[in-house]
Amino acid sequence: MDKKDFFFLGTITKTSGFKGDLMFFFDVDDITIYKDLEAVFVDITSDLVPFAIQCIRIKSDRFALVHLSDVDTNEQASALVGSELYLPLNFLQPLKGNRFYFHEVTGFKVKDRKSGEVGKIEYIMDQSSQPIFVIKRGGKEILIPATDSIIKKVDRKKKVIEIEAPEGLIDIYL
Repeated sequence: MDKKDFFFLGTITKTSGFKGDLMFFFDVDDITIYKDLEAVFVDITSDLVPFAIQCIRIKSDRFALVHLSDVDTNEQASALVGSELYLPLNFLQPLKGNRFYFHEVTGFKVKDRKSGEVGKIEYIMDQSSQPIFVIKRGGKEILIPATDSIIKKVDRKKKVIEIEAPEGLIDIYL
């Protein structure tokens, strides 16, 4: 299975009890969408391995206690701690308007209302307090915050994101 056909859902953070229960961290906005999840793919040594879910209990806005089929001991569960969780891309609900999934806009052109075409989105860096478009223009890399105040329009058909960058931000990269 190719990871490009999946999206990152979260991680297995720890075991719970002695019968193979696991605590899942969900890296999502609304965990309740996953309350009836029947299966998940676990990244085990770079292979996505499917596991059926026997039971899932939401514990907070980001955590759920989960029992996977065929994981019945603490030893089996411990071997999965730290693993990443994935689901197929077709599981995602389509977004509309200016909302988008990060993987969805990779390759989109970015046009600034003042500066014109900025370049193409190579990826979105999501390791800080706000996501950042990493845009390639020629051999240069331009970083633009991917925030609601900057993004003005997402045109999925034309694969273009229109922005209004803060004064001088684009100029410092050119």
